[in-house]
Amino acid sequence: MITLFNRKELAVTFDMNEQARVRALLAEKGIDYIVKTVNCLSASPFSAGSRVRTGTYGQNTDMMIEYVIYVKRADYEKATELIRE
Repeated sequence: MITLFNRKELAVTFDMNEQARVRALLAEKGIDYIVKTVNCLSASPFSAGSRVRTGTYGQNTDMMIEYVIYVKRADYEKATELIRE
């Protein structure tokens, strides 16, 4: 089980195809992983209502979702070698 204390960040991408490729490689080799998605266009407490006022005008929608992939610290070296190939 991957927890906050035994995980390490493997990859960060905005590309859905890239995160799918990394996930497929990890799953193929039996390496556990967690994917955290961050909606970069969602409102934050510091800019409450800003998205409501402006919508997505002028923002690159390709950079809307950030994918952060974590693996166990023990699997990190194996996982980095795997995704580099």
